Amino acid sequence: MTNGRRTLLLASALAAASVRAKAQGSAFPTRTIRIVVPFPPGGGVDVFARAILPSLQRQLGQPVVIENIGGASSRIGTQAVLRAPADGYTLLLTNDTLAAVEALPPPGSAPLLPGLDPVTLGIEAPNLLVTHPRSGIPDIATYAQRLRARPGSVNVGVPGWGTSHHLTSELIAQAIGGRPEHVPYRGGGPLLADLLAGTVDAALVTLGAAVDQVRDGRLVGLAVTSAARAPSAPAVPTIAQAVAPGFVQTTWMGTILPRGVPVAIRDALQAATVAALAEPAVRDRLATLGFSVVGGSPAQFAELLEGTVTRFAGVVSAAGIRPGDA
Repeated sequence: MTNGRRTLLLASALAAASVRAKAQGSAFPTRTIRIVVPFPPGGGVDVFARAILPSLQRQLGQPVVIENIGGASSRIGTQAVLRAPADGYTLLLTNDTLAAVEALPPPGSAPLLPGLDPVTLGIEAPNLLVTHPRSGIPDIATYAQRLRARPGSVNVGVPGWGTSHHLTSELIAQAIGGRPEHVPYRGGGPLLADLLAGTVDAALVTLGAAVDQVRDGRLVGLAVTSAARAPSAPAVPTIAQAVAPGFVQTTWMGTILPRGVPVAIRDALQAATVAALAEPAVRDRLATLGFSVVGGSPAQFAELLEGTVTRFAGVVSAAGIRPGDA
């Protein structure tokens, strides 16, 4: 047994023991736990949620159900969690779009973060710029050339106006020195359906949402946004390698509770999630999707969340994006 495998198994055992101890001390959980994914089925967050669901149920010893509540670039699902009782039985599983919508709030809307309590930073992953084989855009160099030569001539689908993918696409455009025409969708699932049908020229999605379609040739991966090529898609270059040296912008996903849940319950959920992520079969499955397991603490997650809001606020300002522009 390798040292790495031994470490994973030890981490899983310790985390599972912590879950049991905390659950016994606080009588939690005793019934079904609901995880709200604030996007339609088929997108990156939904893919991640369903990949860890069986293991998370085993760790908690109770059923866990996923409820997809899409709309308003994840705000509707997030607000549903904000309204939920602070008892630990409703969690939000979201990505950096939470930071994006906080950086680009609708006029008159209240901020979301003060009512939320980060629990576990689950994974990090590249975003993927992807197109259809019939799009006439075979590689990232052609994409960059078209954006520079004819601003607005390339339609790029994003999983919602003001989402992290939209703002990341804006960052790519700024780095390239061109401009696409963004087409917002109600999540990555509907977007990928249209891209597979050839309705839009390209899309920016989380790598895990489209890596299988790239592998089987139904879609063409133009570039990933990570610092290095993704092991799950080694033929796809990075933005930095191909057209914009130094460019890096990864996405993240994690679990969040409504503010006010007792710390013991929050810590039990944190331990259960870490234990689920430490299971070798789960890690292997996530790796094939292009997800890198983090299992970060509440403090680490909160710091990352605030930093992402700051970066996205800079994108919004530089690009002159307004909530009503979609």
